[in-house]
Amino acid sequence: MYLWLKAFHVISVISWMAVLFYLPRLFVYHVENKDKKEFVSVVKTMEYKLHKFIGIPAFWATVLSGLGLIFLNPEIFKTGGWIHVKLTAAVLLIIYYIHTAYLRRKLEKDLCDKSGKFFRIYNEIPTILMIVIVVMVIVKPF
Repeated sequence: MYLWLKAFHVISVISWMAVLFYLPRLFVYHVENKDKKEFVSVVKTMEYKLHKFIGIPAFWATVLSGLGLIFLNPEIFKTGGWIHVKLTAAVLLIIYYIHTAYLRRKLEKDLCDKSGKFFRIYNEIPTILMIVIVVMVIVKPF
């Protein structure tokens, strides 16, 4: 059962990461083309559907399966400091995702004052956190 749950967790993470990588890219297109009403309308629809129909289910699948893995194997906390760093990075990803939902709502209402440059830099945060998580899980450096 544990390995099936682990496989489901990895699949969920991949789906969620796709949203974390693409949604801020849509934000770049959104703010850099705000004078093109029809284009922005399409991007708003894409942002909404990506968040609602892929992001939210993938987020919950990731979090719940991750908690399930911890519940089934609480001894993992005795395997080294890597798990603490990995979980810290995962919590930061959760905070980032919640913030993207907040920004999406602001963009939807045309109330966001962030620039394309901001969103280009903002888009790098999940990549950095993903690298930390993968290194911790695979290499287990400490």
